[in-house]
Formats: sequence, structure tokens, C-alpha cells
Amino acid sequence: MKSYRQVLHFQFPTRRGLENITRKVQQTIDESGVREGLVLVNAMNITASVFINDDESGLHNDYEVWLEKLAPEKPYSQYAHNGFEDNADAHLKRTIMGREVVVAITQGKLDFGTWEQIFYFEFDGKRDKRVLIKIIGE
Repeated sequence: MKSYRQVLHFQFPTRRGLENITRKVQQTIDESGVREGLVLVNAMNITASVFINDDESGLHNDYEVWLEKLAPEKPYSQYAHNGFEDNADAHLKRTIMGREVVVAITQGKLDFGTWEQIFYFEFDGKRDKRVLIKIIGE
């Protein structure tokens, strides 16, 4: 069995940002040479998320609106965590959206259902963040 590791770096100029990383994950699978196996894709920062869903701009906007209702950024004083950094809402949003995804690799390709894509969602940007891609298989 082979294993392959790659780290992606992100630095959004804004506090929040969403990027479809499906092509980057598939490119990493291609580089690995794994034809049958699994790929783990996980955010390596506690204020960012990796998840699977449809790549549709209306849905992306819905995430923003919904998450802001569940864990509004302001007022900062509403969170006990806030002090050194005002990012408690980002921690909560990450918990809701999840940390990682695992996808099957079949014949060297991501084995997705209809419309599925992999996304990186940043909730506390403006600095370097990482995503781990770990592939195992043959």
C-alpha cells in the first residue's frame, strides 16, 4: 500500500472565503499514482472547514447567511472565548461545517455522487492556513 501527503496553503485577503479545491485534490491524486484507495482532506486550522457539497453560488451565499445567524461575528462581547482574538464565531462555524472529508478513489479518480465537490471554507482569514491531503491505496 502506498501513502502520499501534500499540504495546500491558503491566505484569503478577507475574514471569510470559500474555494472549490476539487481540482487540487484530483491533481494530488494524479501525482500520487494511487488508482484505488482513499483520500483524506482536512483543514489544519481550527477556524476553517473542509466539506462536500454542490458548487452553486446561491448555496454559497446561503451558507454565509445561515452561519452568520447561528454564530454572528459581532458583537464580540457575546463570546467568552474572545479576548486575545475576536474569532469565537469562526470556531463555532468550523464546528458546524466540519473538519474533513474522506472520498473513495476509483480508477484514479474521486468517486463522487452527482454534483459533489470539495470546498475549503475560511472563517478567520488574513493569514496563512493549511489543508492536508493524505492519500492511501494502491
